[in-house]
Amino acid sequence: MYGGPGGAPPVEAAGGDGFGMLADLVSDGDVVVLSGAGLSTESGIPDYRGETGRARRADPMTYQTFVRSESARRRYWARSHLGWRQIARAAPNAGHHAVAELQDRGLLAGIITQNVDGLHQAAGAREVIELHGGLDRVVCLSCGERTSRYLLEERLRSANPRWDAEAGEINPDGDVVLTDEQVRDFRVVDCLGCGGLLKPDVIFFGENVPPSRVRACYALTERAGTLLVLGSSLTVMSGYRFVRHAAERAIPVAIVNRGATRGDAHALVALDAPLGATLTALLSGLGG
Repeated sequence: MYGGPGGAPPVEAAGGDGFGMLADLVSDGDVVVLSGAGLSTESGIPDYRGETGRARRADPMTYQTFVRSESARRRYWARSHLGWRQIARAAPNAGHHAVAELQDRGLLAGIITQNVDGLHQAAGAREVIELHGGLDRVVCLSCGERTSRYLLEERLRSANPRWDAEAGEINPDGDVVLTDEQVRDFRVVDCLGCGGLLKPDVIFFGENVPPSRVRACYALTERAGTLLVLGSSLTVMSGYRFVRHAAERAIPVAIVNRGATRGDAHALVALDAPLGATLTALLSGLGG
């Protein structure tokens, strides 16, 4: 153990100089980044299980509940209507910019993100595989048409001109905590094309990631020189499976996260350190 970069707390590594090992792996190139909610906490978006997620008071929406229950959909869209304003205003932090810079330097083979906030792209990253989709899009469950979230927000404002609930604590999936009284009179809108149910173009709990997207992530992992996990506890199989896939093929795994992760046993190096400071220090160490 030793002091992390930029005055960060102690870093745990799988033996030796963990930060130096990370720099060596990244400098070799062909790095595939797998990012999670912990990368966006410095942008004001809490995670599910890390330091900012411990105070979460609301359970995430499941796909089955969303489809079956009109009241659940009303509650979700009311909360998400307010939460989207905060997500849309969030700006990329130093960690997102560092990932984009690593890509610009030709050191990345690809980026897989479990996040739905679009902050990688806002920082300038390209060809990001959004494993769980993106909150900036809406999909109709009947006809499959995808439309802009900004268009939906205009329609929701028009349908609820006198709805003035105050935003409470934001959750990682882009909604906020509201009471039953606050959501009771909220009006939901349907697909303009066919009248079907609208859903954010993200993977809810209980819903499967499209197989083609999973295959693309596996293929990208197999081509990696290193799989670099950033800000994910890897608690759910959705991201953890790619760490296992890399380890089974002797592809080095490096992890930077606040706290222990499910994938630490597979990692050549695992740093318990703040993402922004660590990735900024990594860029500086690699030079221009």
